Amino acid sequence: MNPRERADVAHVKGQTVISQGDEFIVVGHAEVKAVAQDPDRFSSQVSAYLQIPNGLDGEEHVQARELIDGYLEPTRVLKYLPQFHAAAADCLEAAVEDGHIDDIDGLAVRYAVGAMQGWLQWPQHLTQRLVDWIDANNRARGSGDKEWHGWVAEEFDDIIRIAVEEAPEGSETHLLATQHGLEHAEIVSILRNWTAGDLGSMAKCIAVMAVAFADAPELQQRVRTILGQENQQEPVHPEFDAITNEILRLDNPFVSNRRITTCPVELGGTQIPEGARVHIHWTGANRDPKVFDQGFAPTQHAEDNLVWGTGPHFCPGKTVSLLELRAFWAEVLPRFEVVPVTADGHALQGMRSVDGGWDKAPVRLAAR
Repeated sequence: MNPRERADVAHVKGQTVISQGDEFIVVGHAEVKAVAQDPDRFSSQVSAYLQIPNGLDGEEHVQARELIDGYLEPTRVLKYLPQFHAAAADCLEAAVEDGHIDDIDGLAVRYAVGAMQGWLQWPQHLTQRLVDWIDANNRARGSGDKEWHGWVAEEFDDIIRIAVEEAPEGSETHLLATQHGLEHAEIVSILRNWTAGDLGSMAKCIAVMAVAFADAPELQQRVRTILGQENQQEPVHPEFDAITNEILRLDNPFVSNRRITTCPVELGGTQIPEGARVHIHWTGANRDPKVFDQGFAPTQHAEDNLVWGTGPHFCPGKTVSLLELRAFWAEVLPRFEVVPVTADGHALQGMRSVDGGWDKAPVRLAAR
């Protein structure tokens, strides 16, 4: 059962917290907010490994976010929008065959890597290695193989080492590594946070949006129209961002984050002991029928939408992620229709991911 189905089943049963042995999965909207907004009772220090900023609490987290948020400030990341457009155009040119693109998932991965390299100025010779790493990481996640997980982690650390060593002077990677007195392990942890999870998440976002556009041609045309009027000088595009957030709310590829209780807690009628593992199920919270009782409603649902989290760990990369998505679709939609059928009109069959989103999106791009 994929995360969306699991959450929907829980909501039908009236569950807000699912007990699973000594762990607890929180799917209710109110309960998820209660956990995410209360770092005193629900600590983020859940891993034995250094995780900056996600694994920090209190003043340590505040200081880390001050540093990181400076790099992700909207006007700062806006200057990379041309690189995001160029990465999308290059990926489309490389992937198109006889006027169409059948592998939207592969295209999305290539773009996620290209956009990230444009932002952080990682060397081009790492491109294929990063693409291969995303595939290995996705497969390792569901394997239960600790040795494979270890190799995947070591491989990405080695990629980061090369990226830092070869970072052009003045690039964001070079500035992070040289301007703050950070230890090597801290630099690696921050860059892992910016890249390792986000590469796969960006690709999943693109696939989710592609399916939404194929299922609703009028929505696809609306986005095509508004992006044709894009103002390149603004870090926020209110209508595109609202539509994107609502698409991702309905089929959230950012499934969960972990916490650990610092004291006994009562949550949604469930007693949770001190030291228990708690999983914030963002996908479930964003589909809670007690809060979201309409269908597709970007404006009405905006205030309650938790795609980018809430509380002190609210996603600092929201702006750069939305800019990357905006650039991708601004390049795709003038050139292609997103369709749910093969060239001869047969419906495409997709495969949902156990980690959220799609393993194989049931769409293709057909030249306009």
